[in-house]
Amino acid sequence: MPKTSSSSPEPTTETMAETENYLVWKAEEPDGETTFHVELGNVTVHFFKEEWDEFLELVKNLE
Repeated sequence: MPKTSSSSPEPTTETMAETENYLVWKAEEPDGETTFHVELGNVTVHFFKEEWDEFLELVKNLE
């Protein structure tokens, strides 16, 4: 996770799901925005709340 300067408040993070190779976590940013992060090996995909909701709908339609 990226670090901010010591004068900036740190986001509050929470791990939502984790496997041996993948990690999904969210961050409550200091400005009130919630961001979601999917780590797939050496690639991380970042989502804002609206994008995250759409992504979840997409995943639900896979089966």
